[in-house]
Amino acid sequence: MHHGSGRSPDPVFRPVTAPGRELRALGYAEDPIARPLTYPGRRPPGSGLLVDGCFLDLRVTPPPPVTPPPARPRGRPVPVAADAGASPATPPAPQPPPGHWVLDASAVPPHVFGGAEVPLDEALRACGRPVMADRRPVLAVGSNASPAQIARKLAGRTRPVVPMTYAHVSGLTTGASAHVSRPGYVPAVPVLAPGASTELLVLWLDDEQLTAVDRTEPNYHRVRPPAPVTVALPGLGPLGCHLYAGRHGCLTDAGGVPIRLAGQPDLLAGLLAASPRLVRLTGARTPEEFVARTRADARLRDDVRRLWRQEGIVLDQPELVPGHPTAP
Repeated sequence: MHHGSGRSPDPVFRPVTAPGRELRALGYAEDPIARPLTYPGRRPPGSGLLVDGCFLDLRVTPPPPVTPPPARPRGRPVPVAADAGASPATPPAPQPPPGHWVLDASAVPPHVFGGAEVPLDEALRACGRPVMADRRPVLAVGSNASPAQIARKLAGRTRPVVPMTYAHVSGLTTGASAHVSRPGYVPAVPVLAPGASTELLVLWLDDEQLTAVDRTEPNYHRVRPPAPVTVALPGLGPLGCHLYAGRHGCLTDAGGVPIRLAGQPDLLAGLLAASPRLVRLTGARTPEEFVARTRADARLRDDVRRLWRQEGIVLDQPELVPGHPTAP
């Protein structure tokens, strides 16, 4: 495997083991591709590192305190800048150094990372993978926030070593895309919502991982959020990132208000109850029947997408389409 252009192959590695921190032991093992009605999957309660089927906790260490410059003794002349007429020279205010991520490696054999708590970059180097500065942050709006889903998407393509960190996001909510995915669920889509705020996970993907995940998102564009959307990492400040914006718009209720993403059984039950035409088209009266019929029939999935358009319950978001005048 290669990290990307110009990088040497990964060394042979042994998978990281961490008793009690395996995805199955933590209850994260079910992925929505295999079990569609679990969509969007279980996301971890806090930031962590997905590594070889384990999930290790991450925390931000606060920056060290800034020492203010010593006070100037009274009565001494104030230094004057060299240029004539310049204002008295004022030393620049000290800037606080940033905090950094620390990995809880207490469940990992000590020789792997060299200690029970290690800087995240050191752990990434020990895995033979790119450090944080060489990774692309991508907001996880739907099932990409599930460690099991990301592990499945990367399996057989590249080593699953992915930091997943929570961020505070303003101006955005999670809605339901106006299409049916190949596994048979109605997936998530970002929805612009001025004044809204939420907590979302950020995936830190290296070049190989980004390419692999891009290939699993044929119904989305990877774009930068438009200006009204802000993303900030607690303890680390603002973050520029990408997100996967839907190609098919988002579903709305009869009044045109975007439907908020819910658990898949509730979401599908609500859509079927609201549309007798959807019931007739799919022959499904339950979420289980809907998934069984749509995942087996690509033409039916396309028909469902067209039906929602005909029913007038789709809201397009041109601001999230690459090339639109308001898109970044």
